[in-house]
Amino acid sequence: MQVLTKKQREILNLIFSEYSNRQIADSLKISVRTVETHRKNIYKKTGTTGIVSLIKYGLHHKLLD
Repeated sequence: MQVLTKKQREILNLIFSEYSNRQIADSLKISVRTVETHRKNIYKKTGTTGIVSLIKYGLHHKLLD
């Protein structure tokens, strides 16, 4: 398991809270493109390919609040 950065964990929790990319961007005051890049990197680091497997991964590894 690769370690997620603080920002990636923050984004993962917002994804878990059902935020859209636009809502995440607005909440964190970053661009939607930056959110998309973070999501891509989160998927790569966790070895997941979709939202369901990502959430299961986050729950299993206790990454979600």
